[in-house]
Amino acid sequence: MLKSNMEPAQNMGLWARFKALPLDSAPRTITVAVVLCLFCSMIVSGAAVMLRPQQELNKALDKKVNILKVAGLYEPGVDVVEAYERVEPRLVDLETGTFTDIADPNTYDQRAAANDPTMSVALDDDPASIKRQAKVASVYLIRNEAGAIERIILPVHGYGLWSTLYGFVALEADGNEVYGLRFYDHAETPGLGAEVDNPRWQAQWPGKKIYGEDGDVRISVAKSAGSGPNAQDYHIDSLSGATLTSRGVDNLIQFWMGERGFKPFLENLKNGDA
Repeated sequence: MLKSNMEPAQNMGLWARFKALPLDSAPRTITVAVVLCLFCSMIVSGAAVMLRPQQELNKALDKKVNILKVAGLYEPGVDVVEAYERVEPRLVDLETGTFTDIADPNTYDQRAAANDPTMSVALDDDPASIKRQAKVASVYLIRNEAGAIERIILPVHGYGLWSTLYGFVALEADGNEVYGLRFYDHAETPGLGAEVDNPRWQAQWPGKKIYGEDGDVRISVAKSAGSGPNAQDYHIDSLSGATLTSRGVDNLIQFWMGERGFKPFLENLKNGDA
């Protein structure tokens, strides 16, 4: 008799057995929660896959905007694609300081390369706290109508207080005078380290010199200009209340403008050997 009463329950399908559960039962509640989570996960994953191409396009567009801004070629409402036609992306072998065709400069990802042991080198002496440096770096040249170089845009990055600051330094054609500097990615403290984005602080950079007469990197971010001839030509006021961020900016400029950064390339470019 007992066997006869159990047979219908055993023969019921999973859906029928689920419907037969009391609404407030733990198994039914857990099942609904699990199914809902799986469904939402599928929706989110699908959306991420579908939106990835658009995200990559937006990322590339944002990069172009920042390059145009530091080069002085951006105005609100400008056609970014059209304006960017003046920009000539190139790749530079940092060891030799010369141009290289090892990859497509339009798609090369220097940040990804720095994380790839086969495309980067580990740094023992690491003032900018970047740990690894890509062997090949992107540079961006702005030419005039005659084809001569007007400005040189160099990507720089280094650690501040809370984050790695990523930005661009724009130099005049001589490879020494600063045209501008701006950071496009960081997580420094709002109102303090984040003042690297303040136009008033950025306005100090144009016209400053990177190298002294001896060829050494002389520009510095500090509280005072110090002594020496033409000291103000190389001085950037540090950020008020943001000592470590200011020191981080100084360190990254010293590194990327130095021998292990873009200095060999800038010298070769000036001499026509790049």
